[in-house]
Amino acid sequence: MKYTDRVYGNFEITEPVILDLINSQTFQRLKEIDQAGYFEPHFPGTAHSRFEHSIGDYLLLKMYGAPIEEQVAGLIHDVSHSAFSHCIDYVLDAGSEKAHNHQDNVFDEFVRKSEIPQILKKYNLDLGYILDDKNFPLKENDLPDLCSDRIDYSLRTATVFNEIENGKYFTDNLLAENGKWIFKDFESAEKYARLFLKLNTDYYAGLPSAVMFRTVGDYLRYALSKNYISETDLYTTDKIVLGKIEPHIKTDSQLSLLFDRMNNKIGFRNDPNDYNGKVFCKSRVVNPLCLHEGEIKRVSDVKPSWNDIIKQESKPKEYFLKFDR
Repeated sequence: MKYTDRVYGNFEITEPVILDLINSQTFQRLKEIDQAGYFEPHFPGTAHSRFEHSIGDYLLLKMYGAPIEEQVAGLIHDVSHSAFSHCIDYVLDAGSEKAHNHQDNVFDEFVRKSEIPQILKKYNLDLGYILDDKNFPLKENDLPDLCSDRIDYSLRTATVFNEIENGKYFTDNLLAENGKWIFKDFESAEKYARLFLKLNTDYYAGLPSAVMFRTVGDYLRYALSKNYISETDLYTTDKIVLGKIEPHIKTDSQLSLLFDRMNNKIGFRNDPNDYNGKVFCKSRVVNPLCLHEGEIKRVSDVKPSWNDIIKQESKPKEYFLKFDR
């Protein structure tokens, strides 16, 4: 299978287990799950899918020589995402606005009920081992450390939003050693850390994200309350969910209002003194490892002021949204 990735370039994917997983119904569904949630009304032309990101995670692990089990884990890590990705954390109580962890909470059960276990069994891969993140330090690490998921989604966001041309500079300056991602020098590590900070400030935890999360959450929650959709529908695709709700917009004025808010047709502002509702956004910051003067250091070791940024940006962002109507 020939595959062109906007971040890493051209690849030939030949591993039978990877091809079977990519071609599975569970994985193909990710083509219609927006990576950011529903960003198009705020940033036209930037939509990209969980499918693209998941393959990117796999490609990154493959490029750096991760074992096939870790490549598989990277490939399937997002299959349990609902429609509209992390917007679900603003709809269902099973997640958290501050942590964006609904997908993680349902991942194990979701995978076990899919066709993935049978595919892994076909290739003598142990499901329990694949599902245990402790086995895969390159694939998964807590903030502010790096992991393949975090590296891929950040480089992909930066490419989509034209912050960088592609990921080549960073991948050329990145090593994977003893289960750790390490930049070859402080300069490239700091550039990546500052790029990630900009992405967090402008996109991941910025005001447009707060509005997206709140308005999509309100729209879906209301649709659920009116039985326009079911909770099961949320695990189909963005398009299917929108299609099921759409016929009710003309006859339900509240739904119509929420639809216009969700599609950025109504003005808004962030005003702690006059607001319709509060919303939290998960905030992210990284502190990469790098080679510096013959030793492995963190960015904050070389530049102690980065510790202040870590402390500030590790807290969820709180917004006070006021809509014009």
